[in-house]
Amino acid sequence: MTALPGERAVAAVDARILIIDDQISNVHLVQRLLERAGYRNINGTSSSREGIALVERIHPDVILLDLQMPAPDGFAVLEAIRPHLSNGSYLPVLVLTADTSDEATQAALSQGARDFLGKPFQPAELLLRVKNLLETRLLHRLLQEQNRVLEERVWQRTRELEEAQVEVLERLASAAEFRDDDTGRHTRRVGEIAAQLGRLLGFDDQRVEIVQRAAVLHDVGKIGIPDNILRKPGALTAAERRIMCTHTTIGARMLSGGSSAMVRAAELIARSHHEHWDGSGYPDGLSGERIPMEARLVAAADYFDAMTHDRPYRSAWPLEQVMTDIEAARGTHFDPRVVDALLALWRSGALTGDMAGSPRSPIPSPNRAAATERNQ
Repeated sequence: MTALPGERAVAAVDARILIIDDQISNVHLVQRLLERAGYRNINGTSSSREGIALVERIHPDVILLDLQMPAPDGFAVLEAIRPHLSNGSYLPVLVLTADTSDEATQAALSQGARDFLGKPFQPAELLLRVKNLLETRLLHRLLQEQNRVLEERVWQRTRELEEAQVEVLERLASAAEFRDDDTGRHTRRVGEIAAQLGRLLGFDDQRVEIVQRAAVLHDVGKIGIPDNILRKPGALTAAERRIMCTHTTIGARMLSGGSSAMVRAAELIARSHHEHWDGSGYPDGLSGERIPMEARLVAAADYFDAMTHDRPYRSAWPLEQVMTDIEAARGTHFDPRVVDALLALWRSGALTGDMAGSPRSPIPSPNRAAATERNQ
């Protein structure tokens, strides 16, 4: 988007001009010259202190500044407004002064002034200097706007690409899930429960959303596990169990290198959601606070949901039995704070309906280790 010359002219006459000179007659003279040239938004003051305040209040597009004034003089004004001169916005200062010595010129320019005009000056030269400075200022602002638009487009395109990547990964996760969960809802429920746990533990809204979306991908690595192991109705052999455990590292590799916070969180969750608080989990034997917090949430949510729903290798457990089992594993399998949050959700009635699909009456089941070997 490039402004036409006419558009620039319209913008220039509306530009905010500030005149700071201790001689009020000089302020009025410059104001009249600028008004005759068509400028409409002119502010002037003979008080340097008021001039500094006006810079903060009106955000001028150009400043016409005298150097030789009662304290604070022009150099002190330049120092006071330095943040406005060095923040990349290109606020031009035209120095108007009778002191045209090399020392004064160099000092003013080194402190952020953009141009220098000695008094007395020719009106035509003053107007030309102001016009040139405003033109540069407006072009600079146009460039900033173009950069902002480009950055917005890059951000939007990056987000679209990330969303496409996530969609592909979610479809892979769904493909893996349908091999292990006939309802196809397990990963969604785990995400919902993990998000609720995160909210109870003080996560902000953005982090809660990241956890909910990332948790859906926790078992994406199961796409690499053979059906004869994943859907085996009986206990796994030691060799089969070793293969089953690789779904964590497979999933982490699939998710590695992501640029978004969500995909990075999903990688951590996929790798570490079978780590145990006491260090007895896999694949890295992490313990305690070394386990990523998001993975600790998903570990409890995953276990709860898996045990309260039917699987090819076992029937669902009753909700009360699952909660008793989780509470017993507080501080060994699970982070104590996460267990407390899950218990609070259960007692509040939040873990009902589809989130807790288990039967209400006791069911025969093998011992805990055998029944949960795919979920530890």
